[in-house]
Amino acid sequence: MSVCDPEVTGNHLLCRRSNCCSSEMLSVCRGFVVSSSRNREDSWFKSVFVRKVDPRKDAHSNLLTKNEESNLYKIQFHNVKPECLDSYNKLCEDVLPSIHADKYYPCELVGTWNTWYGEQDQAVHLWRYRGGYPALTEVMNKLRQNKEFMEYRNERGKMLLSRRNQLLLEFSFWNEPVPREGPNIYELRSYQLRPGTMIEWGNYWARAIGYRQHNREAVGGFFSQIGNLYMVHHLWAYKDLQSREDTRNAAWQHDGWDEVVYYTVPLIQHMDSRIMIPMKASPLQ
Repeated sequence: MSVCDPEVTGNHLLCRRSNCCSSEMLSVCRGFVVSSSRNREDSWFKSVFVRKVDPRKDAHSNLLTKNEESNLYKIQFHNVKPECLDSYNKLCEDVLPSIHADKYYPCELVGTWNTWYGEQDQAVHLWRYRGGYPALTEVMNKLRQNKEFMEYRNERGKMLLSRRNQLLLEFSFWNEPVPREGPNIYELRSYQLRPGTMIEWGNYWARAIGYRQHNREAVGGFFSQIGNLYMVHHLWAYKDLQSREDTRNAAWQHDGWDEVVYYTVPLIQHMDSRIMIPMKASPLQ
């Protein structure tokens, strides 16, 4: 060998030479050892800190919902001109209950509220469509032929600053919202999750919901399908703000609640809380 014959044995680089290896070649050899060591360290750190998620075998809409019931929900957020709020409420109370009660429409008004704390001068409506997307399509087509409803929409449009909606599915481990007597206040907690974390969120909350059933405060839990994606909405009912405070504090006395909070907080990008008051026509009072 005239210059240098490098040989790798295990993790060590041995340099053999016939006479003398130049300082430049020794630097190259040392650099190779350092680089190889760093690559091994990077690989070890990644194996510890990079979260590994098993590939899903189905859509989370199938894994997390009550598939046998196929209920679809629509939540509407209407930002009302402040001077029109009373007229808007009266208009809704005159029209929405008639749609809810008419069996011709395969839909139900779950609840309708005004925001008390949170976005002001806002109305929130939650509808349920038993039968999923076909029921939604059927209702939309029939309402277009309903003269009273179309007049309601035109009049309503004059009172709004903006509006948005989402189509939702319900988590299988939450209660289905059913009418309840009041008086109650309602809290809608909305979470924007990091994409790809819905299954993880559902796994933790399937256990966590057991800690929040003692005062019948859990009304419903939903996740978005159309609209803002990876959105979760939790709906809670309380007698008043002090009852809300006491109930939420009591959850921390249960073993495991702190763990659920610890592991779900990193999944959240943004969250909102609305305290809402039911309208007179709301089945959830």
